[in-house]
Amino acid sequence: MKNNESSGGLEQKMDYKKEYKDLYLPKSQPSMIQVPPIPFIMVDGRGNPNDKTGEYPDAVGLLYALTYTIKMSGKGKQVPPGYFSYVVPPLEGLWWLAGGKEAEGDFSEKDQYCWTSMIRQPEFVTEEIFEQAREAVSRKKPALDSTKARLVTYEEGLCIQMMHLGSYDDEPRSLELMKQFMEAQGLRNAIGDIGPDGMVKRHHEIYLNDPTKTAPAKLKTILRHPVK
Repeated sequence: MKNNESSGGLEQKMDYKKEYKDLYLPKSQPSMIQVPPIPFIMVDGRGNPNDKTGEYPDAVGLLYALTYTIKMSGKGKQVPPGYFSYVVPPLEGLWWLAGGKEAEGDFSEKDQYCWTSMIRQPEFVTEEIFEQAREAVSRKKPALDSTKARLVTYEEGLCIQMMHLGSYDDEPRSLELMKQFMEAQGLRNAIGDIGPDGMVKRHHEIYLNDPTKTAPAKLKTILRHPVK
């Protein structure tokens, strides 16, 4: 990570999408990448993400409430040690189905989705800072159950990824390209394996657009699969 610099009195914000283009700006063709350990706030849930009364909207709301509480802590009386100005990273998600069909790229049964919604956190965020943010969110937004969130360093390792352009429902065509690339490289799908951090490796998506403000055809989603 590059240090912040001042130019003409203006502080330069850390932007992870620009700093780590290999992670956040892949091409629209599959490629391999070694993903380093990354700290996230995570919230687990089940059900169709399009269900406005389901678990997903609350999980995303909780993630952003915690994330912006931490971001705004830099303007408080007690600035966290090591704090630096930064742009909030994009929303991400790990997805799977109880029956294991995700290994085949089958995500047609949306009511059967299991997921971990998550947002990357800057490196200065410790468990203590996270707990302070949870307490603050519990006071300000008691309708959100902050106990559902956790701070985790996710170690994904070797992966295949690509930029998917278009609707989420069109992802199977990109997933097929990833499968073909994986086989051509002599690799195997590692979805379902246990990583060195103890987490199960999953189908991974990173959302670069707000779907409520972007036409489906213009959506940009990074698709990432762990391999071995």
